[in-house]
Amino acid sequence: MKIAQRLITAAFAATVAITAVGCVSTSKQESAGEYVDDAVITTKVKAALAQDPSVKATEVNVETFKGDVQLSGFVADPASAQRAVELARGVKGVTSVKNDIRVK
Repeated sequence: MKIAQRLITAAFAATVAITAVGCVSTSKQESAGEYVDDAVITTKVKAALAQDPSVKATEVNVETFKGDVQLSGFVADPASAQRAVELARGVKGVTSVKNDIRVK
């Protein structure tokens, strides 16, 4: 009977350890919570771009990874690219902004 209890305890401990490791984020992979946070940040940045008349939101792509926002796409003038960066930096949760926007 004690052997069965030890096996059950060992199996439970292994399951807990595997689950804990599976939920931890790495430098290249997000945890579930970080993924949701980044989705919210992306949505807020896109909304900020859509509300600003000087930036054509459809021309700017937004990607977020662990709070770092990357902007890409093509805009008509450098002022629009700079404004997009300013708007992204103003969103709560954004830790940095990488500007890969090109002027056509």
